[in-house]
Amino acid sequence: MPFEPVALDHTFTAPIGVEVKGETWACVEMPGSAEFFGTGRSVRVDLTVDEVEMPNVGLMVTGTGGHMVSLNAAVRKKLGKGIGDAVTVHLTRRLR
Repeated sequence: MPFEPVALDHTFTAPIGVEVKGETWACVEMPGSAEFFGTGRSVRVDLTVDEVEMPNVGLMVTGTGGHMVSLNAAVRKKLGKGIGDAVTVHLTRRLR
């Protein structure tokens, strides 16, 4: 049975930088994500980061029970932000 997209309106602010296996990755961790989505598996969503639209993005599992979104160099350049800078993430739709 295919998953029907679900509209979301959830916003959080967090710093860029998630420690994974001793390294800091250019990701933003969503607080309370496993409870919010009801799963510890990756989730696909549409979202904006400080008004930069990012459609059909995978929220990856952190390994500690949460989810994170990766911000590649091109997105960080558009934002004018780097590791340690806070961003506001707005989830607009869950795709599956």
